[in-house]
Parts: sequence; structure tokens; C-alpha cells
Amino acid sequence: MKRIVLTGGPGAGKTAIQQVAVQAFPGRLVVVPEAATILFGGGFPRLSDVLSRRTSQRAIYHVQRELERLHEGIANGCALLCDRGTVDGAAYWPGADGDEFFAEVGSSWADELARYHAVIILDVPTSAQGYDRRNPTRIESPEEAAVIGERICNAWREHPRCERVGAAPSFWAKIQRSVDLIGQALET
Repeated sequence: MKRIVLTGGPGAGKTAIQQVAVQAFPGRLVVVPEAATILFGGGFPRLSDVLSRRTSQRAIYHVQRELERLHEGIANGCALLCDRGTVDGAAYWPGADGDEFFAEVGSSWADELARYHAVIILDVPTSAQGYDRRNPTRIESPEEAAVIGERICNAWREHPRCERVGAAPSFWAKIQRSVDLIGQALET
């Protein structure tokens, strides 16, 4: 089962790119929705203290794993296009110790990286480039989102098929580059 991760800081364009990719590759992709959006949109407490942030990341990890398992069962031979992956939790974990995060969820960095065939990391646009605040679960400023984006890049840095797509002056150029990378992942 191919799992392709589309990730990046908040507001990087994941949802729009997923929609275009599904149209570009009909019958070849099944989108796994973002676990954090499901949890926080459904009322899971979103608090800023360390205990709450750790609790949230453990919950997101387990929901992500189960969403992937569910979508594997209904994919009918299609690749999974994951809105984030389990490795993202290391970027959101309070402090800088991703190893602690993986120990908390009963896994390891190596095991989680190995789950995914390819990773596409989208850079967050600045306010001038069109950072979008319309998503009600997005609470970060463009600057905070960019810091999270860098942490996500760092978390995935050891993946052998990791590509980064910069924030482009034209969002359509960013979409095209991302869809091209998804197509390459489908073919390899």
C-alpha cells in the first residue's frame, strides 16, 4: 500500500492540492483526512499547556493510524494521499525531543518514516503571498505557521523520498509542482 504524505505548516495549501490531485489522478488516490482537524473540529480540547498539547498529539497519532487503516481497507488498490502523517506529531510535540513523542505512542522515528512511500512538504505562504485564515481550526499567525512548517521539515528530514515545495508567487505553480510530485510517487 503506497502512502503519500502531503504536509506542511498550517495554511500551506494541503486541502486545495488534495482536491486537484484527486481530479488529476482519477481512481488512483484515496484521501486520508487530517486527524487534528477531525479531533479539534469535533470538540477535542485545544489548550496550550504542555500536558494538553501532549495529550492532543498522542490522540492525533492514534486517530491518524486508525484513519490510515480504515482507508487501506476501502482503497481498492488506490494509493493513500495522507493529509499529514504520524511523523508530524514530533513537530508539534512540546519541546524538541521527537524521540520522546515516539516513545509515548509506542513507536520509533524509523518505524514511522518507513510507513510512508513519499513525503511532500509545502511551505507556508506569508501574509503577502496569501496566508488564509478562513479555516476555523487554524489559530496560528503566518509567522507561527512558518515556524511549525520548519519543525515539520526537520521531523521528516530523514525520509528518503522527501520533497519540499516552496511558497510560490503563483499558488497555481505550487499546485502544479505538488501534483507532479504526487504523480511521480504514484509511478515509482
